[in-house]
Amino acid sequence: MRRITINSEVPDLGYLELHAQEFFYQLSPGELTTIALDNNEGVISSLGALAVNTGKFTGRSPKDRFIVKDQLTSERVWWGDVNFPFSEQDFNKLYNKFITYLKDKTLFVRDGSVCSDENYRLGVRTITETAYQNLFAHNLFLDADSLGSENPEWTIIAAPGFMANPLYDGTRQENFSILNFTRRIVLIGGTGYTGEIKKAMFSVLNFLLPSQGVLPMHCAANKGQSGDTAIFFGLSGTGKTTLSADPHRELIGDDEHGWSDHSIFNFEGGCYAKTAGLTMEKEPQIYEAIKAGALLENIGFQQGSNVPDFNDLSITENTRVSYPMYHIQGAAVPSIGSVPENIIFLTADAFGVLPPVSKLSVSQAMYHFLSGYTSKIAGTEEGINDPQSTFSACFGKAFLPLHPVKYAELLGEKLRENTVGIWLINTGWTGGPYGIGERIKLLYTRNMIKAVLEGKLTYTSFQPDGVFGLMIPDNCPGVPSELLNPVNTWADPAEYFKKASTLAGLFSENFKQYEDFADDETKMSGPTKRTLKVSA
Repeated sequence: MRRITINSEVPDLGYLELHAQEFFYQLSPGELTTIALDNNEGVISSLGALAVNTGKFTGRSPKDRFIVKDQLTSERVWWGDVNFPFSEQDFNKLYNKFITYLKDKTLFVRDGSVCSDENYRLGVRTITETAYQNLFAHNLFLDADSLGSENPEWTIIAAPGFMANPLYDGTRQENFSILNFTRRIVLIGGTGYTGEIKKAMFSVLNFLLPSQGVLPMHCAANKGQSGDTAIFFGLSGTGKTTLSADPHRELIGDDEHGWSDHSIFNFEGGCYAKTAGLTMEKEPQIYEAIKAGALLENIGFQQGSNVPDFNDLSITENTRVSYPMYHIQGAAVPSIGSVPENIIFLTADAFGVLPPVSKLSVSQAMYHFLSGYTSKIAGTEEGINDPQSTFSACFGKAFLPLHPVKYAELLGEKLRENTVGIWLINTGWTGGPYGIGERIKLLYTRNMIKAVLEGKLTYTSFQPDGVFGLMIPDNCPGVPSELLNPVNTWADPAEYFKKASTLAGLFSENFKQYEDFADDETKMSGPTKRTLKVSA
């Protein structure tokens, strides 16, 4: 290994009882890239960014994410098919095996933080087995307020080479991500997919911030020249990163934010964008951010070269790039905005029946926030190869340690306290379901969002769609009028209503789990038997 001169002393890691053959502390992106190349972790692309293959796992593994069940979490965590309990005893045994494995390794240590609003700042120390994972931590987390703390607020230790033994360690399989809120430690093993690192801290904040009156959100955010803030809710693949990257607006962040009494603030210090089909023409802000210091994951190359081929999805459809906010020209500094003037719920509807743009009432917003409907896009999770319809509460069920109603109640409070325009934007299919229809053109979606943010739909007439009760504008600048009402795009209207009725039934069935918590107005804001009968 080529030696790197280290200017900062490695902090005392005695609180972890962690010893290793060698530590590298607070290395620069250039130094981490150099070591990654020396260790054959990746190659340099023609754009200057390090490109790596994350191995077996090219997406998150939700079924292998655990929370230690102890006195702090036993009564507060929403246990079930999202939050799997892990015993204190099993954690302690696995932790000891983990640090024993690391004692013969060279480790990379980085102090950073989360939450742009200093009122909620948390220090995060990330310790990784590979240089590229530490580069990811540099790109995604904010700078530390101070270096070398003997007891940081949170510590993440990630080692792709450590494999658990499910027979003895309490895991489901060899890979795992385990959150211990009492010890304030995250252990990630058996996977080189860097998204596990960022989503672990997102889950931490989702547990901690609601008690402080802050709504944690799986959303992107930007602000206009007049200071107006917009937030974009949506799961992976719905377009949060792409649609919030607007050259005419300052990007606050692309994925994780908090809504306090006085601000919208980014949790992170960078972006983690999908690169499938990426071009300079379609997404210039993202494309231009791919340069030295950025980290490309699982991409292909043009044959015989180091030129990225973003259409090559042979490894995975979930190809990614991470980069710090300062790679984006015109990003908001600091990454904070005012309370939002517009909220946009993004969905990628594989049924092809939701309108491309519609206006929501407050009660409809509550219904769709709790529903969190979209179609999972291939590659964002292990085992997803074709779009699958799903309901993910709060557009981020996989990251919610608390019951979804806790977050919905916070959203309701903030909507009642502020005047906010609320919109549902479908970035999915039109003219038929997946396999028959076609994906709504990105240009049209951008024009819809532009019209929303510029207030051009404020005085437009709206008509209900007849199935979901969504208010569809009669016209939208830059969008063909026949596209606005989805039934007009289907060759056979009867087939449209049949498919719409199917999706409406799925909405109703999913919402049954929240009926005991929701008020009557919210419960009546989804599709009903009455609307289905009229539509049929």
